[in-house]
Amino acid sequence: MVDFLLERTGDPEGVWRRVGAGEVLLGDGTRVGPGTPYRPGGTAYLYRDLPEEVDVPGEPTVLLRDDDTGLLAVDKPPFLATMPRGSHVAQTVLVRLRRRLDLPDLAPVHRLDRLTSGVLLLTTRADARAPYQRMVQHGGLAKTYLALAGLRADLQLPLTVRNRLVKHRGQLQTRVEPGNPNAATRVELLGTEQVGGRVVGRYRLTPTTGQTHQLRVHLAGLGIEILGDPLYPRVRDVAPGDFSAPLQLLAHEVRFADPVSGADRCITSHRTLPITTSQPSPS
Repeated sequence: MVDFLLERTGDPEGVWRRVGAGEVLLGDGTRVGPGTPYRPGGTAYLYRDLPEEVDVPGEPTVLLRDDDTGLLAVDKPPFLATMPRGSHVAQTVLVRLRRRLDLPDLAPVHRLDRLTSGVLLLTTRADARAPYQRMVQHGGLAKTYLALAGLRADLQLPLTVRNRLVKHRGQLQTRVEPGNPNAATRVELLGTEQVGGRVVGRYRLTPTTGQTHQLRVHLAGLGIEILGDPLYPRVRDVAPGDFSAPLQLLAHEVRFADPVSGADRCITSHRTLPITTSQPSPS
């Protein structure tokens, strides 16, 4: 088994270190040692070292916790990913809250982009996960976002943007492509305000679908890109530790009929625009 792991990983130092520490296990829980035979079709668990990550400022704060249903709602800060992916592992809502709240079975019901702030739903128990995820899949979670973005005097609002969005593997941006629409967002202008000496619009965004980067693509397509967006309409390089310009997009409110309790839920973020990395979000 060790020979197989050495060949598969190309990391002899790492394999032997983990084997010596008893960290490599077979599917039945048996620890792998120097003489453990290879089992065709079997399973071995070898966990990689966590990458070094820049500490993300701010903490997800609890908006609602219902231990009877297993539902947890939190207020997510900007720059914190929902769950581990790629180079973001410890610096995620899921890992931070599992550790802080001692909830090893915590799992997200849906996702928010790493740069987006606001209301995020999770479940605290494995048995509670399925009904909430089915609710989201069947369109039972209504979301309202707020955003600060550019202004266009010739743009007649409110309007609904409908088009086909596709995110190809390996590409940073989601693209608008020909075909049947799979994304729809209602865009309303609520007013204007000054941010950094610039007059911008305050918008309410109501999506009825949940494609990757949907709101960001739709506003950029209207020529009113969201403030702080490093991807749309053009990709900008931002250093991993640069938290100086948060995306001005807030998941302000979610509404749904609780599939476990039957109660009508309306959960609102405590955060306000403009989003800052130091903005408090009381529990």
